[in-house]
Amino acid sequence: MHDLIIKNGRVIDGTGTEAFSGDVAIDNGTISEVGRVSGPCHREINADGALITPGWVDIHTHYDAQATWDPELTPSGWHGVTTAVMGSCGVGFAPAQPDRRNWLIELMEGVEDIPGSALADGIQWEWESFPEYLDALDRRRWVADVGTQVPHAAVRAYVMGERCADGIEASKDEVHAMRSLVHEALKAGALGFSTSRTPLHKSVHGDLVPGTSADPTEIITISEAIRDAGHGVFQCALHHPDVPQQLDWMRQIASRTGGYVSFNFNISDVAPDLWQQLLGDLRAAHDNGERIVGQVAGRPVGILQCWDGTVNPFLGRPTFEALRDLPKEERRARLADPVVKAKILSETPRDASPLMQFLCSSFNKMWPFLEEADYEPAAENSIAAAAARAGVDPAELAYDHLNTDKGQGLLYFPFLNYASGDLQPLFEMHQHPCTRMGLADAGAHCGTICDGSMPTFMLSFWTRDRLRGPKLDLTEVVRRQTSETAELFGLNDRGRLIPGLRADLNIIDYDNLRLAKPSMAWDLPSGAPRFVQRPHGYLATICQGEVTLENDEFTGARPGRLIRGAR
Repeated sequence: MHDLIIKNGRVIDGTGTEAFSGDVAIDNGTISEVGRVSGPCHREINADGALITPGWVDIHTHYDAQATWDPELTPSGWHGVTTAVMGSCGVGFAPAQPDRRNWLIELMEGVEDIPGSALADGIQWEWESFPEYLDALDRRRWVADVGTQVPHAAVRAYVMGERCADGIEASKDEVHAMRSLVHEALKAGALGFSTSRTPLHKSVHGDLVPGTSADPTEIITISEAIRDAGHGVFQCALHHPDVPQQLDWMRQIASRTGGYVSFNFNISDVAPDLWQQLLGDLRAAHDNGERIVGQVAGRPVGILQCWDGTVNPFLGRPTFEALRDLPKEERRARLADPVVKAKILSETPRDASPLMQFLCSSFNKMWPFLEEADYEPAAENSIAAAAARAGVDPAELAYDHLNTDKGQGLLYFPFLNYASGDLQPLFEMHQHPCTRMGLADAGAHCGTICDGSMPTFMLSFWTRDRLRGPKLDLTEVVRRQTSETAELFGLNDRGRLIPGLRADLNIIDYDNLRLAKPSMAWDLPSGAPRFVQRPHGYLATICQGEVTLENDEFTGARPGRLIRGAR
């Protein structure tokens, strides 16, 4: 007797083969049959033509702290993710000496926009070493499996103490000590090592992430721990225009370790056409046996601007700044006052950085975010274009939109991956063999970005709803966020609907799959805010044979475990 049979589905098995009508049987947490299944079972789910896919494997999250307090791993748990890899971009919370805990929190808060109050209240600090961190995670249960990478910044701080700051070179002994710590972590079960080399990543005090400009010898030497451990991905956040200058050391690491090197592959306005050259560079590296891949997002890295978030066009204006610490309902009411509005509009920002000036004043790159979200907006619908047609100040039009929906109006600012004004470059990048689906950043950028919903977006937008260009193939999109992402980290026990593999699945009402409008929730520890975006259309998500989500709601099952090493 089978534990569970899913009947009458449209099966997309994650291998890239065409969909077919069939059933899936599950026993003891694994897939036992795929095709036409008969016989008795403890439970049967009639998919009734809905998609049956493997569970999504999200390789770029920042649940390093949240995994210690949130068994549902939202937003990923809502969006069909059954495996989440964290520890990205060189920041995390282990190893951690007791006197460096607050420093690690301030670093994560600055780099990933996760409220420091939530981190301070939520983390229980049951560890010092990285193996002890894994042991602490091993005692927890989630709706999805969790794996993690070793963050460079934490390792550097553990070895170098106050000297870890960027710009201070590590001694030979310190570099070898870091390599030993990374090797210890990999042998204990870490899935890889991550680092950051972008000037955009800074602590709350404006300090660059330790190791940002470290001599390549340091990270090349550390990467040898991957070779010695026999597994592990080297992941790095790079400054987008400088990627060509970083390829030499990435190729050295790929050659020395024999493993994957994965970098954050985005398109910036500074170098809008560089992506084409980089695809050619990646192909050349692969032809030479060097496995370097670019992690590609599914949509623009979009800054959401609102009164309650981290960014809006009126940051730095004295009257607005005086209202920021008010309770949200009082702040919204004051901002709706015509007298306050007139005063704010008459002011200029004080002490704004070039980046914030760009984000707050580029009205040609801002769009009103309406109920039907448009992630490929046309130039003629921007705030600047609409203001020009109406003969009004674009700042005033933006202000009025923020006051819609009882003061919860949203503006959308595609910060990366939208230099061309459309998503055609991403369309081409997603079809390249040297890219991988990633960069959803679930768990991070709580007050600015809401891209943890990207696994759902990949299906609903790219394979069904896109209007301004060609669509992606459905079976290929499923493969890209299941077997292909699993294989990157050596997780070959999942990502495909094949007998003998893990029973991680989604049952999806594809025709009605959609995303709700992002909204602000105050549900982090200490009541700190974050953007959330719920989906509709997940009939069931199954992790290791247990139904964790049914009709878009959690069931209470928590079969997810810590992943230790490649499978």
